[in-house]
Amino acid sequence: MPSAPFPDDWQRALVVAAHPDDIEYGIAAAVAAWTAAGKEVHYLLATRGEAGMEGVAPETAGPLREDEERRSAAVVGVSEVEFLGHRDGVLVAGPDLRRDLAAAIRRHRPELVVTGYFGATWTPPGVSPAYVNSADHRALGQSVIDAVADAANEWIFPDLAEPRWKGVQYIAVQDMSDPPHEVDVASHVDAAVRSLSEHRRYLALLSDVPVEEQARQVIDMGTLTEDDRRRVGFRLYWG
Repeated sequence: MPSAPFPDDWQRALVVAAHPDDIEYGIAAAVAAWTAAGKEVHYLLATRGEAGMEGVAPETAGPLREDEERRSAAVVGVSEVEFLGHRDGVLVAGPDLRRDLAAAIRRHRPELVVTGYFGATWTPPGVSPAYVNSADHRALGQSVIDAVADAANEWIFPDLAEPRWKGVQYIAVQDMSDPPHEVDVASHVDAAVRSLSEHRRYLALLSDVPVEEQARQVIDMGTLTEDDRRRVGFRLYWG
């Protein structure tokens, strides 16, 4: 069945990710389309990605990656970037993470909450061996979905100072294989490439391939369909 267009009846979105650069592996192309259409988009990062750079100590990597994420966000029209400061690599799905996410949702007051794919593997079902998804991604995704309900409930975290927020209409989870909804990003591929390229120090450690070339390959992989369309796919849930 063909994907349906992504809903347009919202104005403010909160994109939630585990690490700096997670959003730029595809979702940022959709963010560029949304901000170009006048939507307001904020970013929320659970960690600073301080454990993600081989050979670079966390106390150095954390500030570096935070700076790269802020510059990356600015490329696609996002000026509000918040970091929760959870420890990279050991996110746990549970009340502590849900509480911090719920408080952030109350602060940012989005109608749309977006997060990345958080299935167990990156590989389609039945394929073996499979590529395992990050433990942080798996923990964060379920917690984001739960935190939307928590943000609206006055009794689950009654100690939160922020007034509850019941305005989330949709939760969108990135779906790269068979998305029921999609955002047309044909006009925003170059912006997505520039956005990912801002993670320059991080990408330079991953490969000897020039950063811009790496970024182009990643965005092609995340947005280019078999029939040469450009899209970012999502699976939607009611808020």
